[in-house]
Amino acid sequence: MKKILTTLLLLSGLYASAQKEVAPNKWLKLFNGKDLKDWDIKITGYELNDNFGNTFRVKDGYLTVAYDKYDEFKERFGHIFYKKNFSAYLVVAEYRFTGDQVKGGPGWAFRNSGIMLHGQPAATMTKDQDFPISLEEQLLGGNGKDPRTTANLCTPGTNVVMNGKLITDHCISSTSKTYHGDQWVHVEALVLRDSVIKHIVEGDTVLTFNKPQIGGGNVLHANPAVKQDGKLLTEGSISLQSESHPVQFRKVELFDLSPYINDPVKLNKILHLLQQRNKGHK
Repeated sequence: MKKILTTLLLLSGLYASAQKEVAPNKWLKLFNGKDLKDWDIKITGYELNDNFGNTFRVKDGYLTVAYDKYDEFKERFGHIFYKKNFSAYLVVAEYRFTGDQVKGGPGWAFRNSGIMLHGQPAATMTKDQDFPISLEEQLLGGNGKDPRTTANLCTPGTNVVMNGKLITDHCISSTSKTYHGDQWVHVEALVLRDSVIKHIVEGDTVLTFNKPQIGGGNVLHANPAVKQDGKLLTEGSISLQSESHPVQFRKVELFDLSPYINDPVKLNKILHLLQQRNKGHK
């Protein structure tokens, strides 16, 4: 009985400690709701931090991707990068698509954006590079009638492993439902270095993969010194996309799991608490 009580006390202590670790002040607000401080901008064909057409801006407290100053899209794909790299984390975002796609945007980019994970830093992209080498949690909106999943995986310059098999397809669909119209959608990505990555929508895990690595195509004009095929991705940048359809983000925040990655007991307890928190998004 004494051993059981001791074990229960230890578990209780771990739980209480973990609860303190996931307190609100432990979260890093990547987007502060006021400005684009701590973010870098890279648009295809333009130098680093040349925010052509004021594509990325803050409007009404939202991080906004807009095209009102474009005459035509002209494949000016853009990304806004948080300036710090991360290796193990839970990133949380709430997004919505608005308005109409800008003239000249590709058909596949209708109500299309993304959160780029384990990406290369913005400064290592060439001037004419279209996408960062990264893993994209693809965000898609519905057209009002047809099924169209969100939190899919697309792989510019990367490959992943699923169920023990190397996957070289560019995009893999998730199991999410379709979100039509301009509604807000809550998405997350759980990233534990190269061991596991999970895409989560409204509290449900909709796609899982591991062993992310550089490889394959679907990225143009990347520096060969950066695109080291076969290299496992254990950390990288986080960026948001501009792909020709207006989109807004009202939340972009992150819980850093790297301090716990080598302590499986504490990590699992914290992950459990983070999962419990998700129940409000079902």
